[in-house]
Amino acid sequence: MKYAAIQNYIGGKFVSPAASRTMDVVSPLDGNHLSTVPMSSSKDLDDAVQAAKAAFPAWSRTPIKERVQVFFRYKYLLEKNLKELAELCSEENGKTYGESVAEIEKCIELTEFATSLPQLVTGEVLEVSKGVECRTEHVPLGVVASIVPFNFPSMVPNWTIPNAIALGNCMIIKPSEKVPLSCGRLAEILKEAGLPDGVFNIVHGDTEIVEAICDHPHIEAVSFVGSTKVAKIVYQRATHNYKRCLALGGAKNHLMVLPDAIPGMTAQNVAASMSGCAGQRCMAASAMVGVGNIDHIIDKICDEARKIVPGENLGAVINKESQQRIEKYITEAESNGAKILVDGRNTKVAGKEGGTYVGPTVIDYVTPEMSVAKEEIFGPVISIMRTNTVDEALAIENANPYGNAASVFTQNGGMARYIIDRASAGMIGVNVGVPVPREPFSFGGWNESKFGVGDITGKSSIEFWTKLKKSTTKWNAEAGVNWMS
Repeated sequence: MKYAAIQNYIGGKFVSPAASRTMDVVSPLDGNHLSTVPMSSSKDLDDAVQAAKAAFPAWSRTPIKERVQVFFRYKYLLEKNLKELAELCSEENGKTYGESVAEIEKCIELTEFATSLPQLVTGEVLEVSKGVECRTEHVPLGVVASIVPFNFPSMVPNWTIPNAIALGNCMIIKPSEKVPLSCGRLAEILKEAGLPDGVFNIVHGDTEIVEAICDHPHIEAVSFVGSTKVAKIVYQRATHNYKRCLALGGAKNHLMVLPDAIPGMTAQNVAASMSGCAGQRCMAASAMVGVGNIDHIIDKICDEARKIVPGENLGAVINKESQQRIEKYITEAESNGAKILVDGRNTKVAGKEGGTYVGPTVIDYVTPEMSVAKEEIFGPVISIMRTNTVDEALAIENANPYGNAASVFTQNGGMARYIIDRASAGMIGVNVGVPVPREPFSFGGWNESKFGVGDITGKSSIEFWTKLKKSTTKWNAEAGVNWMS
């Protein structure tokens, strides 16, 4: 075991959980045993809530201009420790080192946005009548929680940590039990940056902790990122207990490729979108809809896919179960009449035989009723469907229940606008394979990709992590009285 047994982080200290049950943490890169992670109990969660409650009065009363100073230092420390954080991310998640570097760089950008919050939450004030003033202020909620997935061990936690805490809340985070190491390192960096004890806490575990978070009477808001199936359960359970909840689910993102698309650029974007982070991201291109004759572009996509080499510029999928599930999708598509143009099954990386890899896979002549066309595969697989018109392509895209992203590849500006206006997705790309907005623009999909109001990052997140306090004041009695006062 490379690392010491993982502990919870409560009140500024790493502490052993009350429960004794643990799970092994295994690197997808080579199958090496990294550590063990505790499956905490509701008692452990309550300890974290009590620590957060104790820290909240002082932290929430600290002026926001002072709170964000922690995140100026945090940003510097992320930059200083970038190499170490990227290596840890790659080791526990399986993505390439370059992808892990990009993940930490995104954490830095998210933190940079949080440092700008004093300029964005100034509130409003207006003299509404002679001598009468109305004012609004953004007030923190209290103790909040984030439940985060395995695919981005550092980035998704940082979707919520900087904003929620800078806005005055105290936070409990439940990392994925598959990738628990990065969050512990983030806790150490936050403490080094000067964050007071109890403001940030970590409770490791499985379903029991997720349910306990949804049920705890002193947790005011819950954010979740994961599969749509679980996102629905979390949203229903949390809101049933009168909490705010923003739950992000899965996706089936469609790339629409028109005959006038630039072949080389399109092929590079499609291949990178479907294979980046081994396809384990909710913004990955999972389905492509070709309009008209695009055989020349498909040929180039296959050429680009063959340049993607597992163990070199393609990382591992998270575990053996995921590897088997992805390969099952490919085999089922083939048996149903689809044509496998590039086959990533049965992939082994020399010297890393214990790793869990799936090679880039391109499947042509997929029909909309096939599983690979409808379901989230979460692997480096692109399913190609063919249509004659843009409206047919849009009908396929809009028939899918998800709504994270859609992209179109074309050189026709009018046609791009036509698709932007009609695609049922929260994030749209034009000649962009992964249309994730940069800060301060927010991340969030539609339909069954998101449950709750608002987005999880950017300006939109302010409304989720705060509540408005409205005050009306009058001091000068000589101003008189009218209907407004």
